Amino acid sequence: MIDRDAVRDNAKYLRNVRPIDPDEIAEYIEGAPHPAVVKQTLREEAYDLGLFEQDDGTFVPANDDPVPLPGWSPEAFPSDYSFAVEDLLIQRYGANWHVGDSGDRLRERIRQLKADYFEGNPVEYDEDAALGYAIYHLPDYYATVGYVLDDLTERGLLPRQLRVLDVGAGTGGPALGLHDYLPDDALVDYHALEPSASADVLERMLSETRRNFRTSIHRETAEAFDPDGEYDIVLFGNVLNELDDPAEVVQKYLDVVADDGAIVAIEPADRNTSIGLREVEREVAPVNGDVTIYSPTLRLWDGYAPSDRGWSFDVQPDFDVPAFQSRLDDGRDAGEDEGTFVNVDVQYSYSILRTDGERRFGIRANPERFAKMAEMERHVTNRIDLLAVKLSHDLSESRNQLFKIGDGSEETDHYAVRTKPTILNADLEEADYGDILVFENVLVLWNDDEEAYNLVVDDETIVDRAV
Repeated sequence: MIDRDAVRDNAKYLRNVRPIDPDEIAEYIEGAPHPAVVKQTLREEAYDLGLFEQDDGTFVPANDDPVPLPGWSPEAFPSDYSFAVEDLLIQRYGANWHVGDSGDRLRERIRQLKADYFEGNPVEYDEDAALGYAIYHLPDYYATVGYVLDDLTERGLLPRQLRVLDVGAGTGGPALGLHDYLPDDALVDYHALEPSASADVLERMLSETRRNFRTSIHRETAEAFDPDGEYDIVLFGNVLNELDDPAEVVQKYLDVVADDGAIVAIEPADRNTSIGLREVEREVAPVNGDVTIYSPTLRLWDGYAPSDRGWSFDVQPDFDVPAFQSRLDDGRDAGEDEGTFVNVDVQYSYSILRTDGERRFGIRANPERFAKMAEMERHVTNRIDLLAVKLSHDLSESRNQLFKIGDGSEETDHYAVRTKPTILNADLEEADYGDILVFENVLVLWNDDEEAYNLVVDDETIVDRAV
């Protein structure tokens, strides 16, 4: 057995002198271990030592600059990952996996998964279900995680040396997205929790990652797992809706988030899962508590928290349809619509939580200038000034643009209705999801049909980004 402490000590000494060569270190270790054994030991210790393995097999100090914004906007699921999915399908079902009994079985699994999600039923993953899940969800989950991480990266809050715990990692969509989002010189210690048959798919997909993205799979439930140390990111990617007590689980893992780390929770955009995410967020981040909502649902009024239904989601450009989805969709039943087994819509709800008080935007509402949504009833039929977060893209099905907004004090839904577009209110449309907007002279009306407040943005209203 190699003297691991001796390897570490030599690496610590040499790291600031020259690139660490396993051949050289082997000469300094008692018993003259083979350089390949030294290299493997260095790989296993690399994250703790802050060492990055170069292409020539030597190790150098890892870059400690934060991750820069990568301009994340993928148009297609990467071909290497697509080939890996098809390899798994061929191994289990043969080259014609998409036709005959195997194709029928996969389509039925996807139908059942979709129905269970919609109805809020428990989801069970055997091997067929795991592969069906991979076919249907890997691409959009891959894309989503990068868009969410942008909120941290734009502030320099995502380190290049990154320890990640992926709770309910599934078949690997968020993990692969994280991998491709990070720069090539990132040093990552990635841990996945996945107790189901999806872990077998995950293992194959993670084999496509680069050497400095070190991976470990723990086949345990979130409730049973005993975390070791702290994590810079604890990721809940589309799993909270499957847990019996999601708030309790999130609370458990808040205790192992690094002081400058974050919980990143993502859920599908549909009504039940999106609202469920907000319920968890509000339970673990009570008013005046130790947990801060970093984004997107910022609370702009001290001492207030929202109690509306909380359904809000972001939308990004669709993906190209992966070949494996097209093949499966070609065998759909005669009564099913084209695209039944295609899923390239990138729509999602998310929450980023921190314990260090950091917020994406530090702006707070001034009561001397702005009205508060918690008191909106008193302003009906009046014009007011308002500070609010944009919480949707255009939701309209008619000629007037419609956007959900919130200020963190709302007790019912609020929507900005743009009835007369002008250059002075164009920011309502052009601002991104999660941006803070200043509304000047907006008209307040109550909508009986929707049981919501409409903030009418007309040619007398000015809307500006606050940041």
